Amino acid sequence: MLGIFLDLETNGLNAFKQRVLEIAFQIIDLESGELKASYDAVVAQSKEVWDKSNPDSLKVNGFTFEMCLLGRPESEIAKEVLTLLTKWKIKRDSAVFICQNPSFDRVFFSQLIDPDTQEKEGWPYHWLDLASMYWAKEKGSLALSKNAIARKLGLAEEPIPHKAMNGVKHLLLCYQAVVGFSDPLKG
Repeated sequence: MLGIFLDLETNGLNAFKQRVLEIAFQIIDLESGELKASYDAVVAQSKEVWDKSNPDSLKVNGFTFEMCLLGRPESEIAKEVLTLLTKWKIKRDSAVFICQNPSFDRVFFSQLIDPDTQEKEGWPYHWLDLASMYWAKEKGSLALSKNAIARKLGLAEEPIPHKAMNGVKHLLLCYQAVVGFSDPLKG
């Protein structure tokens, strides 16, 4: 089973108004913890999109319009993501998406790869979240932010400003502490 550990940075919380600024994910073998593939890209956005930014979101991720101008078009990034997930044969019976906040990440991810394409490709419709995994393990703990989970587990918090690949790496660190990987060869 493969896990697509994914994080996005956006210019706000409203997917009807704001857009993706950065996408990162790592494809991990959930048995062994082996990294299969990694992807990170900054998404170019127009001044019109940028002007709809939520200042609080930009404080968290540190993005500037100049950084956005260095990104690449959504269509180019969508093709690369599609190619990579196809190469690794990502299908719903053999993979899951894992995020900190899948209800947020999935709706913004769908700006890049529309739901009809995701369905045509047979991609996983299960988007799992670390907070629920931690909540179940810790019998209802309400420390559900990724940084709160990290503090409870004695792990470092995610570096600020947030960047998508840092978020993925931090998500993996927390996932390993909460769920872990079991290499069948090691018993």
